[in-house]
Amino acid sequence: MNNFNSIGSNSSNGSHSSNPIEGEEESVSSALIRGKNLMKENVSVIIPTYNRGPFLKKAIESVLSQSYQEFELVIVDSHSDDDTAAILKGFGGRLTVLQVARGNPAAARNIGISSTHTPLIAFLDSDDWWHRDKLSLQLREMDENPAYLISHTQEIWYSKGKILRQRRKHRKYPGWIFDKCLPLCAVSPSTVIARRELFDAVGLFDESFVCCEDYELWLRVSARYPFLLVDMPLTFKDGGREDQMSRIHRVGMDKLRIRALLKILSEPSLLSKAQRLLAVRELEKKCRIYGEGCIKHGKAEEAKYYLKLPEKLTIDKGRT
Repeated sequence: MNNFNSIGSNSSNGSHSSNPIEGEEESVSSALIRGKNLMKENVSVIIPTYNRGPFLKKAIESVLSQSYQEFELVIVDSHSDDDTAAILKGFGGRLTVLQVARGNPAAARNIGISSTHTPLIAFLDSDDWWHRDKLSLQLREMDENPAYLISHTQEIWYSKGKILRQRRKHRKYPGWIFDKCLPLCAVSPSTVIARRELFDAVGLFDESFVCCEDYELWLRVSARYPFLLVDMPLTFKDGGREDQMSRIHRVGMDKLRIRALLKILSEPSLLSKAQRLLAVRELEKKCRIYGEGCIKHGKAEEAKYYLKLPEKLTIDKGRT
């Protein structure tokens, strides 16, 4: 039976790769995934979901069919009212289901983190899926590079069954990537495996962010720690749908990213002088773009607020 619980929601350059994986069906050499040093630590795979029945089964199957099997799979379901319950029941005792009050992805992921005790945590959105060797390859790299607290992978995007060509700005990068995390969300949650102590150090997802919670968290992480990149497309995303959070909240995403920048700039001990200067410049850019957009749409007062917002920061931008 499923384990159902009810919970209320209140260097190197850091890049490691072998031959790129071109498609999800291609397998990696068994020599890569069955070596003597393959990490045997358990990892918790956390999938938050709400009414994603048509996609959830594929996501779960991509985890359960991993070539590395030392994991626990936790589904955090916000009381879906579609066919999610029947889908989950069909997997029997192969996963744990946490039924939670409907909140947002940040709250669901935090519940998953807090409800598990493994040393490693992986995330998978319920409409994404993994290459069968993702855990094997990514955990091997983390085992061989223990100084890194977080790793991520390249990804392939699909829309209506066809591969989308990604822009250069969407490519994933290794090492100290704070500058890459400022313009946009440079790390996809579904690509990430993190050591639990990372969250002890920087905190969990900020649940006050209904969207862009990942952008806000990666700012905090990248300001303090480098990212290990497994430079292969081991994660697959199905995009371009109206039910996705980035579509639902697309009008407010600019404001949320501005808010995230203001938040990190309000913590003077977190950023170096160089990082602070970069963050201020990005804030100025985002406020200018958003303010000009407000003017175009006749929102004069909102435009005035955002165009003047960077001036309120008492920062010496001329020093680094």
